[in-house]
Amino acid sequence: MTRRIAFQGEPGAYSHQACRETHPEMEAVPCGTFEDVIEAVRNGDADLAMLPVENSTYGRVADIHHLLPESGLHIVEEAFVRVHINLLALPGTRLEQVKRAMSHTVLLGQCRDFLNRHGIERVTGADTAGSARHVAEAGDPSLGALASELAAEIYGLEVLARHIEDHGHNTTRFLVMAREPDLSRRAERMMTTFVFQVRNIPAALYKALGGFATNGVNMTKLESYMLDGTFTATQFYADIEGHPEDRNVRLALEELAYFSSHVNVLGVYPAGRGRPVL
Repeated sequence: MTRRIAFQGEPGAYSHQACRETHPEMEAVPCGTFEDVIEAVRNGDADLAMLPVENSTYGRVADIHHLLPESGLHIVEEAFVRVHINLLALPGTRLEQVKRAMSHTVLLGQCRDFLNRHGIERVTGADTAGSARHVAEAGDPSLGALASELAAEIYGLEVLARHIEDHGHNTTRFLVMAREPDLSRRAERMMTTFVFQVRNIPAALYKALGGFATNGVNMTKLESYMLDGTFTATQFYADIEGHPEDRNVRLALEELAYFSSHVNVLGVYPAGRGRPVL
């Protein structure tokens, strides 16, 4: 039986592209929301979840850090996907015929130079792949879509212009999650992700993080966010380089636990191809 990987969005979305690039052997299953993606894995309809967590241009994906700790799933991989934006249109359409381009508002904002240069009006769509599908169904040569080449392939559209994004480094980081954790050391360079809440004592965060500095553990990400919409409860999300069995990581996590009221390891996984070396 073919294994399945769930993603949020319609076929042709960049999350679908991430599934294709990371697990081409698996069947990609579209879901309406991030919650639906998580539930598909929890109830066995899918084996893995592909979830975007941050973009190099626009920062972290809204709400995703709230969902991960409560998902009951475990991070087993990370993937970095280069987001190339393309202008798609009906087959046979010439670039000068396109007067309007539809896409998610984020992508529209990433192609201002190209759209302004060609006098193309921006039209907000629900998402990228949905915009490509709408263009295919509308049959209007004056309407284009900003989306992936995969979307062009799926909806029978033609790529009029490739890689039209303003910033050449635009990349999205995805986390691959499974029902069961995999704590094995399966690569030379491993990552550990966890969330924690510090104890209510003076300088608790400073003391909790001190062990990573003194033990030479590289922390690549630290973010805070409110719990339950209050200003009094804060949770921190962190990525570190290393495996919990590494002596320096073990000592740092022990010190973190001493000054924290709660620590939850979300996953131990190989550093993804494309992760910068600091």
